[in-house]
Amino acid sequence: MARRAEKIVKLEEIDRTGLIREAYRMEGVGAAECRTIFLDWALKLPAGVSQQEAVALLLKTHGKDAPDHPMTAILRDGLGRAARKGRRGGAKARRC
Repeated sequence: MARRAEKIVKLEEIDRTGLIREAYRMEGVGAAECRTIFLDWALKLPAGVSQQEAVALLLKTHGKDAPDHPMTAILRDGLGRAARKGRRGGAKARRC
């Protein structure tokens, strides 16, 4: 199967509604709220945009100034998990 071409991402395209930007501005926001915001952001990511590239750009833009912010931790975690591909489970995995 041919792999689709992924375009270069711009901050304005990947955070159109400012969800991630606003998460960094919120007072007292916790990890649970940041996970919810990240999921909402990820569901709105435009087609053809690499999730890893988008998360890396968000980390570069927002995370460098707030390394201890819960959203930075969530973005780092999302960057690591996005790299995992392939099948999980199936009949072969259930055999003893």
